[in-house]
Amino acid sequence: MSFRQRLARVAPDRETVVTVGVFDGVHLGHRHLLRRMGELAGADKLPAVITFSNRPITVLRPGTEVKYLTTPEQRSDLLRQAGVGLVVCLEFTRELSELSAKDFAGLLVDSLKMKGLVLGPDTALGHNREGDLDHMTSLGRGLGFWVETLEPLAEGGSPVKSRNIREAVSQGDIAVCNQLLGRRFSLSGEVVVGNRQGRKLGFPTANLACPPDLLLPADAIYAAWAIIDGTPHLSATSIGIRPTFGLTQRVVEVHVLDFDGDLYGKEIQVEFVARLRGQEKFQDIDQLAAQIQRDVDQARSELALGYGSATV
Repeated sequence: MSFRQRLARVAPDRETVVTVGVFDGVHLGHRHLLRRMGELAGADKLPAVITFSNRPITVLRPGTEVKYLTTPEQRSDLLRQAGVGLVVCLEFTRELSELSAKDFAGLLVDSLKMKGLVLGPDTALGHNREGDLDHMTSLGRGLGFWVETLEPLAEGGSPVKSRNIREAVSQGDIAVCNQLLGRRFSLSGEVVVGNRQGRKLGFPTANLACPPDLLLPADAIYAAWAIIDGTPHLSATSIGIRPTFGLTQRVVEVHVLDFDGDLYGKEIQVEFVARLRGQEKFQDIDQLAAQIQRDVDQARSELALGYGSATV
């Protein structure tokens, strides 16, 4: 379905205040903008978000490899949880990239009944990013909508941006990542059959098949909550290549503490709380098993306050 068809099918029941962007991670900076959008919408208008399932750079620079903090589905759920009344997820395409700012704004006015447009500090709409604040404000006077832009939210003296969070995730710095997200970083995947090495060691693991374009934390062992059928369980989660066994494929293995059941085929969400240690190569499996037991004990300690404790 094209972006024109998708927008044509949207039928909000009242006028809207709109913002546009990828919103990968739906982090504190995004929520800062969404709160302001909700304030501006008030009781009579609907807060609406146009989110792109892919980053524009993947179209503007073909072949660019991109890793995401969230899947489009997770992103839409997080936006709704943040109070957005209407979420429209579009694929950013070459045709969309060539649309003028005026034509794009006209589409939003016609399809979403847009009366207000809220822009983030780096947002520019339309072909060649022509739709900056001044241009969109001028267009709004003719098309019947107002425009407001927000300064970026700062945390620790630096703007909260998705790229800073991606850097923290890549380094395994879960504390910084969670602080900037305002929630626990998470990933989801279906449990698939692994090589069963963990079971042989007495620590069975659930191997997750995660989307290939999802950003994984750095190779390490983490204390994390494993959400199974809506219920949180303590876990020690490993990300890496399992060097003790001479393997090279990077995998996500979740050892769910105090759990006895068949997980194959289930979808598990893993919410990361703390990095326990880096990946290591051990001389033999006895040393590895001893270290895993220490990891389990440390994970229990990190998660002792319970699932409902502070998220960051």
